[in-house]
Amino acid sequence: MKPILETTTPGESNESNQESKGCFECCIKCLGGVPYASLLATILCFSGVALFCGCGHVALTKVESIVEMYFSNTLNDHALLTDVIQMMQYVIYGVASFFFLYGIILLAEGFYTTSAVKEIHGEFKTTVCGRCISGMFVFLTYLLGIAWLGVFGFSAIPVFIYYNMWLTCQTINSPPMNLTVTDICVDVRQYGIIPWNASPGKACGSTLVAICNTSEFDLSYHLFIVACAGAGVTVIALLIYMMATTYNFAVLKFKSREDCCTKF
Repeated sequence: MKPILETTTPGESNESNQESKGCFECCIKCLGGVPYASLLATILCFSGVALFCGCGHVALTKVESIVEMYFSNTLNDHALLTDVIQMMQYVIYGVASFFFLYGIILLAEGFYTTSAVKEIHGEFKTTVCGRCISGMFVFLTYLLGIAWLGVFGFSAIPVFIYYNMWLTCQTINSPPMNLTVTDICVDVRQYGIIPWNASPGKACGSTLVAICNTSEFDLSYHLFIVACAGAGVTVIALLIYMMATTYNFAVLKFKSREDCCTKF
């Protein structure tokens, strides 16, 4: 028996080509509606906030244990520090939750405004309420950007303190000729961590060597560096959000005026 060969007519091949072309154009159209700037900003925002909150929370716990063990013998001397650390840890929980929701909302708003600006789903339509919501996100993102600049500067303070302590640790490992090990000290009272009447308040000699060799000191130092870097990444993410939301809001406002003019 001879095999049966299937043949297609020119009309059927043209229909299949048109279907594949239509699917390709649909995919390109859908990809054109993706807010890539907002998507990048969301990824950076989630990463930065996660680094800042996670590393900052653990580092604060390590600071409390180091102070209690080496710099303060009385509970009253570091009671205020303990309360402040607990309050900051609760703030970290709130910041992580807020930015998780805010990042999702901004990403959704980016999809909405990008589709409206590029007229992905047909004729451009917008309302006064939609423009007001977009303007509110622009204003709120600017405020959050300024606030995170302050957070970034504030997170650099413990890095500076730990860097000074790390330099002192390097000095005590190879002291100068005119100094002995007992002459090299670290006084945390000068940074305002504990009050001036706290005892002992400073670590010298073998005590300082013990602090420098602890895993808590090395771990908390690196965690504060990562937390500071996370705050910087969040600032960059908010800057990208600012540019994307401001551009989309400006185009929406311009198109709404153009649409009103064409009606008359």
